[in-house]
Amino acid sequence: MKQQRSILITGCSTGIGKYCALRLAEHGWQVFATARSDEDLAMLEQSGLNALYLEYADTPSIHKCFDKVMEKTDGQLDALFNNGAYGQPGAVEDLSTDVLRAQFEANFFGWHELTNLCVPVMRRAGQGRIIHCSSILGWVTAPWRGAYNASKFALEGLASTMRLELRGTGIHVCLIEPGPIASDFTVNAKDKFFQNIDRENSPHQEAYEKELKRLNARGGTNRFRLGPEAVYKKLDHALNAPRPRAHYPVTVPTHLMNAARRFLPARLVDDILIRGS
Repeated sequence: MKQQRSILITGCSTGIGKYCALRLAEHGWQVFATARSDEDLAMLEQSGLNALYLEYADTPSIHKCFDKVMEKTDGQLDALFNNGAYGQPGAVEDLSTDVLRAQFEANFFGWHELTNLCVPVMRRAGQGRIIHCSSILGWVTAPWRGAYNASKFALEGLASTMRLELRGTGIHVCLIEPGPIASDFTVNAKDKFFQNIDRENSPHQEAYEKELKRLNARGGTNRFRLGPEAVYKKLDHALNAPRPRAHYPVTVPTHLMNAARRFLPARLVDDILIRGS
């Protein structure tokens, strides 16, 4: 009898993480889905998933979550999907170093810590998939998103390096790079904006008013926005293809900006990014 494959997915309270966790469970995976609130954990349990608490900015919770996975799988893990993250809006000059540091704890350092717990387990098995949900903003920038940009640029560099270092081990490292996806991402971003940005005393106050309108409209109208199923399609390929791709762009804007940065002058690309912000 073929052993059930196991995967640990973070950030499963809503959006991409929740959708992918439920779909993979439907397809026979043993899914360990993480969230932070008791309400979300109960919802995941009721959906038939193995719900675990994990907070990327809290090292003990990372280790406790991983240990529970190991207990339930007899020390095996086939795949990790790092997905949980948030975006801190605000101009770079309005970000305190502590705010930037918090962004990196949740979007970068915590991912690295969890990944490094999984790698030895996969090494012993001679196989595994490490998949990170990055972003179009991991290789092109957008104004008012400097903290998030920086965390995703760092992730792209670290993951791509690890992919080279793990060649020949049977462990594949992949980056999924979505553009606009329907989720609660902008709701959480708005909360962080009000918590950490002094807009009343910022030289960017006028621009912030426009940004807040976009956040209040949950990202505004975007004809290119796709549902989380678009990310799941890429995740499915990354998990099951004999030779998964290093990069999985998602949505039309991601493909267009990938072409633009390769073939257009940087100044023209900057103009496109500013007009689109």
